[in-house]
Amino acid sequence: MIMLLSALVLASQLIVTVADHVPNFNIERGCKIESTSAIDPNAGLNATIKKCADDEQSAKDQLQTQWTQYAPSEKKICMALTTDVASIPPSYAELETCLHGQQLVRPKDSR
Repeated sequence: MIMLLSALVLASQLIVTVADHVPNFNIERGCKIESTSAIDPNAGLNATIKKCADDEQSAKDQLQTQWTQYAPSEKKICMALTTDVASIPPSYAELETCLHGQQLVRPKDSR
């Protein structure tokens, strides 16, 4: 049952890549999960979560301005890589990094 649910969640997230808009990730949840293992001892947990959320929002904003520049195949590849592990929340920063990397390896005649 859990595997079926994970497959449905992944499938629903992959469908988003066909659309002409940036997927909707839960920034707050992702940052809370990620920040518990990467706390900045000088800032504390709340500040670490806030920095993560700010970075994620910035990456999402950047993706929204550039989303149409990416090929559907690039979006599909990066969405799969960004959402491939159900226990790790997807990240706009990782998605943005992947998409930039895909553009770098794109043949020059299709840029």
